[in-house]
Amino acid sequence: MFVENLKETLNLGIKLSHNLNPQSIVLLQGPIGAGKTSFVQGIAKGLLITEDITSPTFALSHHYNSGKIPLIHLDLYRLENVSLAKEVFFSEEEEAIQRQAILVIEWPELIEPIIQNFWKIEISYAKNYGRHYEIRDPKNLLTFS
Repeated sequence: MFVENLKETLNLGIKLSHNLNPQSIVLLQGPIGAGKTSFVQGIAKGLLITEDITSPTFALSHHYNSGKIPLIHLDLYRLENVSLAKEVFFSEEEEAIQRQAILVIEWPELIEPIIQNFWKIEISYAKNYGRHYEIRDPKNLLTFS
């Protein structure tokens, strides 16, 4: 799916949010600046979250509680150690289960092999401008790009 601008990115995030349930896991992959956090802002908007959504690159995670479903936004960009990435993931996954939250993970490459049943969003730069999104659901039934 081709996305031309920020408004379309937010709308795509909103659209995806309507398919997510408590304890859904969303993996976001794409280069720096591709719009991963903007996409999460769209998901949050669709969940009626009122807090400002910012990148958790330095904090590793942000928790948002104001919407109809809580959202945990995790960013593993700074983690190079697989063991540490797993430790952070398992801690946040446990929190997501307890709170019935959606868990969105940017830079999930180190932990993807240990996760089952997840949405996978791959973002890439389009040739001249915009972004290309490939979205797959946990059961690979709903795939669109």
